[in-house]
Amino acid sequence: MANRIGGHLMKNLQTQQARLNEIVLRDNFEPVAVVLEGRDTAGKSSTIRELTHYLPTPKYSVVLSTKPSKSTMANWLSFWSQKMPVSGICFYDRSWYSRAMVQKINGWCSDRQYKNFMRDVNAWEEEQGIRFIKFWLSISENEQRARIAKRENSPLTNWKLSPNDKIALSYYDQMTLLKERVLTTTKNWHSINYNDKSKGRLELITTLNNLLGEKS
Repeated sequence: MANRIGGHLMKNLQTQQARLNEIVLRDNFEPVAVVLEGRDTAGKSSTIRELTHYLPTPKYSVVLSTKPSKSTMANWLSFWSQKMPVSGICFYDRSWYSRAMVQKINGWCSDRQYKNFMRDVNAWEEEQGIRFIKFWLSISENEQRARIAKRENSPLTNWKLSPNDKIALSYYDQMTLLKERVLTTTKNWHSINYNDKSKGRLELITTLNNLLGEKS
């Protein structure tokens, strides 16, 4: 039974991937920024790999999370303006919203930088002249704990474990509050249950396709 369900999910996912490919290849496809945010171990990177697996290389790009320089921190939104897609679809594995969540909770940005970001981000996005679709990959505290333990104990994934992963559970509730403020005061967010990654990926790509198909 489990194999049958898994096969059904895979078939549906492949169907949705084919549809995404078809949409992105249309001549009237507008530049789109697809943001994936979520807690550590939520599944952002693996989802982007799945989404882009069958896409034609010239039609998409991926921006990965990296440690920002002092100059980038001081010119946060200006830096991200340079990372916007000119054409096609760009996937962001974390994004400018790191300021309002990861940076804020770890004390990497100042209170003033945080407040300025929350004040300015909606207007800044409107100025970019592109379409934004944003996903929050939601996992429970117990699920995050299990994934962190699995990552730590696996020789294939323990390289991905960072000191921040180990302390992530200690601020689970604080992150929830920061996330809720972002999702309720900024635009175009879609929260996807990612406790089951397979089901979560299917729901995400189906939602993405439906949103892209609205204007196609």
